[in-house]
Amino acid sequence: MSQSLKFYFDFLNQSSRALYIFLEASKIPFEAIPISMVKGEHLTGEFRDKVNRFRKLPAITDHGYQLSESVAIFRHLSREKLVPEHWYPRRQLGRSRTDEYLAWQQTNMDVACTDYFQQKWLIPHLQKTRASDNALNVAGKHLDGALNDFEQLFLSSHKFILGENISFADLSAICEIDQTKSVGFSAFKNRHKLSRWYDLVRDELGPYYKSVQEQFDAALKQSNQREQRQGEVQAQALKQ
Repeated sequence: MSQSLKFYFDFLNQSSRALYIFLEASKIPFEAIPISMVKGEHLTGEFRDKVNRFRKLPAITDHGYQLSESVAIFRHLSREKLVPEHWYPRRQLGRSRTDEYLAWQQTNMDVACTDYFQQKWLIPHLQKTRASDNALNVAGKHLDGALNDFEQLFLSSHKFILGENISFADLSAICEIDQTKSVGFSAFKNRHKLSRWYDLVRDELGPYYKSVQEQFDAALKQSNQREQRQGEVQAQALKQ
């Protein structure tokens, strides 16, 4: 039976993973519709015209209503669905603190993690070239700064960003960090609070996180293997 909520995603995208985990952990019924950004499926006329005019992921349709941008989707789901309070708590400024982190993330963690991932993996993968050492060095320094700020500004002696209960801020942050960790960035070197927090979040999310992370790793591996096979075919053709 088709669900009223349709979720369009690509596990190569960190916001897609965060929202997918949120939907699963919150027990919100939805129809999962994978879209391959590497194949350009998010740029097609059908997706653009019927799902998301911005041609971006993630996206949802809820009873036919189209919505994009991960933070807007999260807030919509928190208003319209039965969502456990800890994800977006009203008490003790929890909602405001979550909003504060999500606003900070958009111009800090998100930019830094996305740029590093693009320079290290996505651009070389699409253009079939090696990563630019200079671009990667600049992106790495920017990422180091963002991670240092995150650790200093948002992590304390408490378990999670808001205190003793996990929130969407934690979920969003761990998926951002995984985006760079997956391509070899050492996020935890000399960052003991960050490492402790990461382990606590991962363990709290349990099977929901593990399943999505495994699919993310598999998607990266599959894309790398496909590119390697294409390179081998081209190399063989040149020998003939």
